[in-house]
Amino acid sequence: MGGKTLTRADLAEAVYRKVGLSRTESAELVEAVLDEICEAIVRGETVKLSSFATFHVRSKNERIGRNPKTGEEVPILPRRVMTFKSSNVLKNRILRSHQNSKAKGGK
Repeated sequence: MGGKTLTRADLAEAVYRKVGLSRTESAELVEAVLDEICEAIVRGETVKLSSFATFHVRSKNERIGRNPKTGEEVPILPRRVMTFKSSNVLKNRILRSHQNSKAKGGK
């Protein structure tokens, strides 16, 4: 794996280059989109970005877990967790990219 990490600044720069907004406007646009996604997730809404992924909040019930060191039973409190499910389009792009890099002699 490895490689570069895509940051908010990178996204804003891409918007600046491709859309033509100013750097400030691009950063504000990226921030507004990410804020909207975050707020929807916090409200418990499903966020579906077509051809990319679906973010969903699930409620998990209380259950009993074990401390791996001691084996002691420990209650795990109920909580909400976010799940990420990539679309088939994204999965296929990743697979093709991997196959192409292997064909070119990569790992």
